[in-house]
Amino acid sequence: MQRAIRPLRRANVSDTVADAVRTMIVDGRLAEGARINEVHLSQRLGVSRTPLREALNRLASEGALASAPSHGFSVRPLTLAEFEPLYAMRPILDPAALKLAGLPSPERLAELRALNARIEASRDVARTMDLDDAWHMLLIAGCPNPILLELVAQFIARTRRYEIALMRERREVLAAGTNHRAVMAALRRRDLGGACAALKHNLERGAAPMAAWLTAREAERSRT
Repeated sequence: MQRAIRPLRRANVSDTVADAVRTMIVDGRLAEGARINEVHLSQRLGVSRTPLREALNRLASEGALASAPSHGFSVRPLTLAEFEPLYAMRPILDPAALKLAGLPSPERLAELRALNARIEASRDVARTMDLDDAWHMLLIAGCPNPILLELVAQFIARTRRYEIALMRERREVLAAGTNHRAVMAALRRRDLGGACAALKHNLERGAAPMAAWLTAREAERSRT
């Protein structure tokens, strides 16, 4: 019997739908390889077909879903083989963008501190991820290279379905907040190099627990 889902209520419904579908993929309510029945899924989520189709197209562009003409959408598996090269890009891109952005103003640092406090207080996975993404984009907002900023945003979107599993663990949320504070502490010392190194560490440390989760998941799948 399928578990009921409360109707989604948010100003941008397609964003909320995309978050919900990502979560359903991670926890197995949408099985890997399963074809998406848009009529049934829209009924389960309590939304119309239009925001659902917008969300599905977005998830296809992120790589979470496969799309084929006349066959609709199907769920792509979460795999270690996809995750490792994807996740390896952020520790390269973000520090490069921060280096180009330079030291932030005191006002920007205050915004970053306030946003990080909200991350550490958050108990909702989707909300935590939204805040974390916003913190990282605010950190590098002064980067003068728009292509680099666009790449960071693209990789944020492409790794989001993996990070849902990671951010469900409260200790990972707290670890992210601690690492963010290390970046900000270096910036307050006017140590841009130290901030870039701390940011690189922040983005690398999530790889190990996620790789372990995926390895265990794939081993369990191979036994069934």
